[in-house]
Amino acid sequence: MAKLFRAFFFKSLFFFWYRFLFRQLRNLVRFHRTISNSFSGATTQFNKYLKFPSLIHRSDLNDHTLIFDVENALLKSSSLFPYFMLVAFEAGGLIRAIVLVLLYPFVCVLGKEMGLKIMVMACFFGIKASSFRVGRSVLPKFFLEDVGAEMFEALKKGGKTVGVTNLPHVMVESFLREYLDIDFVVGRELKVFCGYYVGLMDDTKTMHALELVKEGKGCSDMIGITRFRNIRDHDDFFSHCKEVYVVSEADKRSWQKLARERYPRALIFHDGRLALRPTPKESIAMFMWLPYAIILAVIRISLALSLPFTISTPFLVFSGIRLTTTASSAPTGSHNIKQNKGNVGNLYVCNHRTLLDPLYISFSLQNNLTAVTYSLSRMSEILAPIKTVRLTRKRDEDAEMMKRLLGQGDLVVCPEGTTCREPYLLRFSPLFSEMCDEIVPVAVDTHVSMFHGTTAGGLKCLDPFFFLMNPAPVYTVRLLNHVFTNSQLLSSHTSNLYQEAHNSRFQVANRVQTQIGTALAFECTKLTRKDKYLMLAGNEGIVNSNTKCISKSNS
Repeated sequence: MAKLFRAFFFKSLFFFWYRFLFRQLRNLVRFHRTISNSFSGATTQFNKYLKFPSLIHRSDLNDHTLIFDVENALLKSSSLFPYFMLVAFEAGGLIRAIVLVLLYPFVCVLGKEMGLKIMVMACFFGIKASSFRVGRSVLPKFFLEDVGAEMFEALKKGGKTVGVTNLPHVMVESFLREYLDIDFVVGRELKVFCGYYVGLMDDTKTMHALELVKEGKGCSDMIGITRFRNIRDHDDFFSHCKEVYVVSEADKRSWQKLARERYPRALIFHDGRLALRPTPKESIAMFMWLPYAIILAVIRISLALSLPFTISTPFLVFSGIRLTTTASSAPTGSHNIKQNKGNVGNLYVCNHRTLLDPLYISFSLQNNLTAVTYSLSRMSEILAPIKTVRLTRKRDEDAEMMKRLLGQGDLVVCPEGTTCREPYLLRFSPLFSEMCDEIVPVAVDTHVSMFHGTTAGGLKCLDPFFFLMNPAPVYTVRLLNHVFTNSQLLSSHTSNLYQEAHNSRFQVANRVQTQIGTALAFECTKLTRKDKYLMLAGNEGIVNSNTKCISKSNS
């Protein structure tokens, strides 16, 4: 009886492997032969499948519409986890991000489509649709850093471009349309109930883009671009193409990343706390570091608040903070000695990287400064170890206040009015140019490896805390050559001198901006605080000074 059972068991096991594995292998071999025949041009039916490298050398792409697979042909990395991790952390919070990491093994095991649905459910369930801005303010930076330069150059040659993706439409539309100038974006729509995402996607994609393309160009003018194993993912689009170019894994590995200077539109503003690309390994490392980071940040803040500069600086350096200070060989002498006429302090004008800029300048000079700010959360004002004064945005009142503060000691001001993470300088407000005859420009730069210390849509009171949670944050302070002004002329209100003074104010502001930009190798722009907040947060960044913890304020 036992022998019969054993024979039956092995016989059943053999037929199981034959049915579900050998047949799948046979189908895979058959499909591979079909594609191989298409490459060799053996049959007319499949001769539209070609290898991607031959597309780069074509000179007639301007007469064709290019339909490309976003995640399988445009991006170098094949993993979608980092983008969903950004959505989970930035839009859903820490708990949701931890849940996504815990679900990642199931994402890998259950296959591509089911894994995608799990990540969408974990990241989007319960998120308010009208307030979701991660797709515009956070994701474009990380998408752009993963674009293959060779693929982008091929798309630039096309007449019209259509991006098709299995990702939710809200994740990729801003990146493709605003930064890569893609004409049409076809993604999967998320289902909404009572204004909130339910974490489910529509199974079918809209064919509206394809219909618009057909109105302008015939089907024979369409060229598809996708990966070898994903030819049938978007068959409703690629079946209309005259030719389909197949991208291999070897092609993607050989691609170069698209350089920043080649972006069709410069990436000047972006939001979000995470500075690293949250791959599975990086995400696990971040969560393991988080408890130690909180303790370390508390220790660093306690040292800065309780000890004098001369004592706290060595301890802060020992904790991992890197502060580098350099001074230009200015003929006017030491930067911390009063250079202006009369009993007037030095006016330090710096670019704005984080809320800690005035504090690090004070550490560099070993001198207590007064910082004037356009807006600052009440919590940051309370915790600041140096004196901070809020400006009213009324020109005459602010000018009088700054002159009074200069009479009491040294003053530092950030005329950009808001922070900028990327290597760009926003427009400098010219108010500071009227304060004194001599200005000390200060070029400030930072580097973080894990968390950004600024935000446009998050809690502003946590900005310094996040910056100090980095293992080894770097601050660079460069004191530049003094800029001389005629403060009496610039502050004149007489009718004869007003126009000349008005022009001179902006000339001084532009000269200081240019000097700082040159020192940092940053590009100067005319963008303002309002431009930043309208793009990232959908508001003008006005602060309510009565609240203790501001979520939309000066960052």
